[in-house]
Amino acid sequence: MGYESSVPLFWRLIKPRYQLIGNKCTTCGNTFYPPKFLCPICRKEGKLEEIKLGKTGKILTFSIVRSAPTGFEKETPYPVAIIELDDGPRLTSQIVDWKEEDLQIGRKVEACFRRIYTDGKEGIINYGLKFRPI
Repeated sequence: MGYESSVPLFWRLIKPRYQLIGNKCTTCGNTFYPPKFLCPICRKEGKLEEIKLGKTGKILTFSIVRSAPTGFEKETPYPVAIIELDDGPRLTSQIVDWKEEDLQIGRKVEACFRRIYTDGKEGIINYGLKFRPI
């Protein structure tokens, strides 16, 4: 059975999709997520190594989605935040398991594995990383 016959298997093989795998430039010390092929600071002189990032960070800013894109209407309202990981990189993610008082700039959050959406007639469930308040 090849990769083309199993879409979920194919996506699971992309490490940064289900884990916080990034990279660090050993030349300038900057950390990136998702991983880069070339250090945007050092360019060709940079040497990148793969690293597993920690699962915690803090909310830098957020917005509550009340009018969702097609396929996500049943999820509303839901918060989306820019999160700064404790390791440095910033990323955008949905916040889950939240109450109104959890949505604060500086609030600590942790990565968790959740359903993103259900695909097609077969009902294939696609999972990925989201964040929840700690």
